[in-house]
Amino acid sequence: MSPREARVLVVEDEARIARLLCDNLEAEGYRVMHAADGEAGLRAARDGGIDLILLDVMLPRLDGFEVCRRLRAEGNRAPVLFLTARDLPPDRVRGLQAGGDDYLVKPFHLAELLARVAALLRRAAWSAEPAGGRVRVGAGWADLVTREAESVDGAKDTLPAKEFGILQLLIEARGAIVSRSRILDRVWGGEADPTPRTVDNFVVRLRRRFEPDPENPRYILTIRGTGYRLVPADRS
Repeated sequence: MSPREARVLVVEDEARIARLLCDNLEAEGYRVMHAADGEAGLRAARDGGIDLILLDVMLPRLDGFEVCRRLRAEGNRAPVLFLTARDLPPDRVRGLQAGGDDYLVKPFHLAELLARVAALLRRAAWSAEPAGGRVRVGAGWADLVTREAESVDGAKDTLPAKEFGILQLLIEARGAIVSRSRILDRVWGGEADPTPRTVDNFVVRLRRRFEPDPENPRYILTIRGTGYRLVPADRS
């Protein structure tokens, strides 16, 4: 994943450190978001489209370990790099048990942090890349290169642009929730007057393609009041 494609969420309450992190990540070409407490960080991560999270442990409202635990419980698999002044082995173990991918102790060298960020993004890109662009979706298949789809009944055709855009976002999220607002922004862009209900209608079409029982979906799930998530076909 190139820096221009990667979105990094920095969850850090110390303004000086947050500014340092954001400025240097942006200088590397990453698209950066910042949240100043645990609850705000959780909301930002849930909105979807985050490729990596730099997560302080000692945060107001909700500590970093709990933020990570909740995200993992919801299916969010974005790599998490914990940042903390706590250097005892039990703290490192706790961070990894919460679902973290790496652990960096403050004060840290900026070059090391940037190297770890790049390594985590490479690892995530390798694990997420499907062979030949062909991925299993529910009881069917979709090709992310050609846009060809095989529906639950075996019918084959080319996915319309909007359906493909939504499906691609859900696949990229790797099981995490994708908000309706995120879908509207990415798939509809500047088009006039789309609404959340518009997204719902296109999701219904995807379910008709890929769900064995579209009225009782097992793979393309609605998360009430938030958006949608795609359950991998081998985990339903």
